[in-house]
Amino acid sequence: MLYFLIVVAVLLLGYAGVLVSFVRKGRKIPPSAYLVLAALNGLILAAVIAWAVARR
Repeated sequence: MLYFLIVVAVLLLGYAGVLVSFVRKGRKIPPSAYLVLAALNGLILAAVIAWAVARR
């Protein structure tokens, strides 16, 4: 489970880096990018909650 969290966190950081490069180049961030960020954040939150429950 911890490895899954690490992989998703690295994906989130990489995706955020791509979005930052978009902004630095003066491009607009597409609206679908916000949905992907929300999905990755939700995945991390769900995994952290599942991990915490499983530890009990």
